[in-house]
Amino acid sequence: MFDYMIVGAGLAGGVLAERLASQAGKKVLLVEKRNHIGGNTYDHYNEDGILVHKYGPHIFHTNSREVFEYLGQFTQWRPYEHRVLASVDGMLVPIPINLNTINALYGLNLSSEEVDSFFESRAEKKDKITTSEDVVVNKVGRELYNKFFKGYTKKQWNLDPSELDASVTARIPTRNNRDNRYFTDTYQAIPLQGYTKLFEQLLNHPNIKVMLNTDYKEVIDIIPYKKMIYTGPVDYYFDYCYGKLPYRSLDFKFETIDTETLLPTGTVNYPNEQLYTRVTEYKYLTGQKHAKTSVVYEYPKDSGDPYYPVPKPENAALYKKYQQLASGSKDVYFAGRLATYKYYNMDQVVAQALSLYRKILSSPEIEYHGNGIKEPVN
Repeated sequence: MFDYMIVGAGLAGGVLAERLASQAGKKVLLVEKRNHIGGNTYDHYNEDGILVHKYGPHIFHTNSREVFEYLGQFTQWRPYEHRVLASVDGMLVPIPINLNTINALYGLNLSSEEVDSFFESRAEKKDKITTSEDVVVNKVGRELYNKFFKGYTKKQWNLDPSELDASVTARIPTRNNRDNRYFTDTYQAIPLQGYTKLFEQLLNHPNIKVMLNTDYKEVIDIIPYKKMIYTGPVDYYFDYCYGKLPYRSLDFKFETIDTETLLPTGTVNYPNEQLYTRVTEYKYLTGQKHAKTSVVYEYPKDSGDPYYPVPKPENAALYKKYQQLASGSKDVYFAGRLATYKYYNMDQVVAQALSLYRKILSSPEIEYHGNGIKEPVN
């Protein structure tokens, strides 16, 4: 008898398994459909011995000391500040757009105050901000919107930015300084030995059993447990009773090149001229020394692994229906990106999992007898 069956061995499932096992003394079964732990953060050494992230680049960044120190129990950190260039007008310029970007693009020598005026003079002010297009055009005008955002967003989502929720581009700041870092969080780092090693330490507890290559629906009626924590797709849990929640996926094309470095920085974005959205060189992230280098090209697509919930009002309305079902499932906790149909950063998933753990600790225990019959524990 397990105290908890946790579905999904990504960050949400892994953190909750560790806390329940090590702090609450619970017996946990972690069930994972894939053939590895770590979810989308999974990394491994390719056939040339280069450490790569299987599901695209994952750069950890957070302002939460609690989250950073919690994960720091299971890894040494390698400080790393990600920098991204965008291929625009035959140049590679910093993204998010900053003072350096504008000066390079237009051959200017503006100051911080002058670049604010530059943005202001080009901005098309909107009375109401409802779409991704509105966000950018309202901030920096249509020309920069067309150069940096329109094509990239169209490729990423297969939708015009005018069809997408404002939250998509609201995530990307515009700066009036020379800060070329992609993120500005207090803590920015990569696990020194990789994410998979972090997960191996996270789940290294005698109270945790891991079952890979297993759809939880194959074992749910066979293995006895008291409660479930579900981190998989919420629509799958309810057998798609209201229909499938739309996601965008990615194809990753890896290439190993016989040179020490290929790109001038960790990632180069291609808003316009290529079918792929970006290229990432992993050695920048990992700090690995190797005679060869490995890069990954990202091609967005409709089908495949669910990565990005499509932020449109009708999809939010569909999720609300599933959310109501989930909130009525008293014997199951739902956590993580897929179960809550929301694009979280890694630190947000960890914070959510830690918060749910505290909530579980404060809730009354439920004991299960047989299949589905439950009684409060006295």
